[in-house]
Amino acid sequence: MFFAGYVKFPLTVVHKWYIYMYMHKDNQEIQLSRIGIGCWAFGGGEYWGEQNQKDVDAVVHAALEKGLNVFDTARMYNDGASEVSLGKALKGRRDKAFVISKVSPARAYRKTLKEECETSLRNLGMDYLDMYMMHWPINPLGIKHFTSDPEIIARPPSTEEAFAALGELKNEGKIRHIGVSNYGVKQLQEAVSFCSEIAVNEMPYNIISRAIEAEIMPYCAEQGIKIISSMTLQQGVLAGIYKTADDVPPHQAHSRHFSQERGKGVSRHFEAGAEEEVFRTVALLRELAAELGVSVAQLSVAWVLANPGIACALIGSRSEKELDENIRAMELKLPDEALEKINRVSLDALKKLGNNPDYYENSKESRIY
Repeated sequence: MFFAGYVKFPLTVVHKWYIYMYMHKDNQEIQLSRIGIGCWAFGGGEYWGEQNQKDVDAVVHAALEKGLNVFDTARMYNDGASEVSLGKALKGRRDKAFVISKVSPARAYRKTLKEECETSLRNLGMDYLDMYMMHWPINPLGIKHFTSDPEIIARPPSTEEAFAALGELKNEGKIRHIGVSNYGVKQLQEAVSFCSEIAVNEMPYNIISRAIEAEIMPYCAEQGIKIISSMTLQQGVLAGIYKTADDVPPHQAHSRHFSQERGKGVSRHFEAGAEEEVFRTVALLRELAAELGVSVAQLSVAWVLANPGIACALIGSRSEKELDENIRAMELKLPDEALEKINRVSLDALKKLGNNPDYYENSKESRIY
């Protein structure tokens, strides 16, 4: 079981890798596969580099054939190129997919939010989204990451008008479900006061990013809001790609897991990081993976899926080979002893990083609260 003060989940969970279904408050059935495809790299861009459309097509088609249906993209991913690429891959297969896109808090005025949705639909070549999310909560720090326009910063959208616009889009049939991403408890409470139909909160969650266990996960469970986990492999760190912090590229090392200096101008948290604790955990994962005859990535994904508080875990797959490896994690039932070891060792990183799930800002100045 998990340690006192953190969410507890059974160590013997029977995994079902096929479609996970639940009924939401509005009595509309939502179907989510246990693993979803994170589409940030689709379309290629500075952050992840080039991405061949043939590989995107292969990943998307194979995912659908193997029973995965969740595809998570956003307008900000490669300036819309991710949406365009996903739309191409899903051509002729739209009815098999659950497509999620997101809108920037800087574009959350009633008029601009609806315009952004129309742009996403055009990019995707679709006439509706299965779910449309607020990408980040509407607050000054969050908005500054999406715009430098002084008028927007001075007079930001309100939560009330943003969720009213989302409700209008749902009534118009442009979106089927409303979701949020990176929302803390207070921000969820505010959002729920204006919109009772929030179905999902997408949050970072993995072995070394466990902040949501303390408050956000229990609150979402109480409210019937499902959690989709992002950063399931912590941008490759939990896939066993890197043996030490020195091996991690600056773009993947600008979270609070790493020292400010490690990010080489990309980091903005100005903290010492938790590199020793993180790579002590990674070393354990390597040992356990070897003992169990699985990859580090499969072990990391299986740990996330063992938590019934996670409805779907997003994983980026650059090729069909990577996808196949990730899918095998759904069939992996981790021994109790292995889970206990992972929980115990990763607790050091949790204590160092704290219960703030915004891993890219200073822990005392968060976009999530």
